[in-house]
Amino acid sequence: MSSVTISDLFEIHSERLALEWVAGRAGGGRSIKSDEVHPETRRKIVGDHISTLETRRDHSADLGSNKSLVGHLNLIHPNQIQVLGSSEIQYLSGLRAISREDAIRQLLSHEPHCIVVADSQLVPEQLGTACEESSTPLFTSTLASNKLSDDLHYYLSNLLAEVVTLHGVYLEVMSIGVLLTGESGVGKSELALELITRGHRLIADDAPEFSRIAPDIVNGTCPKGLLDFLEVRGLGILNVRELLGAGALRSNKYLRLIIRLERLEGEGLINLDRLEGSYSERRVLGLDFPEIVLPVTAGRNLAVLVECAARNHILRMSGYNSADDFMHRQRALLDKAV
Repeated sequence: MSSVTISDLFEIHSERLALEWVAGRAGGGRSIKSDEVHPETRRKIVGDHISTLETRRDHSADLGSNKSLVGHLNLIHPNQIQVLGSSEIQYLSGLRAISREDAIRQLLSHEPHCIVVADSQLVPEQLGTACEESSTPLFTSTLASNKLSDDLHYYLSNLLAEVVTLHGVYLEVMSIGVLLTGESGVGKSELALELITRGHRLIADDAPEFSRIAPDIVNGTCPKGLLDFLEVRGLGILNVRELLGAGALRSNKYLRLIIRLERLEGEGLINLDRLEGSYSERRVLGLDFPEIVLPVTAGRNLAVLVECAARNHILRMSGYNSADDFMHRQRALLDKAV
């Protein structure tokens, strides 16, 4: 189960989100956990801003809450980040002192992970005092509340995404993410080194990490301890950044294709499909990705084959299939001959 504390969220993204921590620092250890943020409901982790009673009622049916806004704010869901924009601050400022105090008490009653006052709005004094007393982290941001909510959703989705480590070498080949897999010693790193010298880019060697950051997107990255390094048998550990420059590296890429290297001889080679090739699928984090088996035999230029496989996959993604085209052409010629 993944989690991130409010302090970590602030440290990682405070600059991007233009955040300033103004109260409630004692609550920085509050954690947002992945089991609270499923992919289909992650968007609800960042509270939609509430400006009027009618807006609150419109949202209530979708968010599973029958509470309405009557002189004070009701949280959309407990255990969330609440964003307050100019409409919310204006609403609070328009309340009488007692009603404002009641609204703030209600806002904090479900212990939100933190509160962010957006749109460069001034924090109401009562809200700042209440957050400090309840150790509820309170931030301000110069970003518009809508943009702030969208950005928070995106960053939290990445921070809380399920992560799996796969054995292999992950590269950017022909602008798509390609994972080279196969048994130890089959030649993955040597092939990766040749691809890098041909202008493609290394993301991670040996243990790339993959996370599902959207319903149909799996992102591949490199663990911090392995950044820039590639292990090649006989040469040892190579620092690709120092050896070939920063242009030979890439920080991340969406996974599109898996190529498995296998030592095949005799019957194994004969049984390969000569028309369609060795296409299958491999499931990663609930999504199916095309997997190609490339036979490793003497005399084969595997780097060229990987490049061709990547190009051919791009064609397949655009709707073109070479095998189908070949079969249609042969069928048309046979029909003419008849």
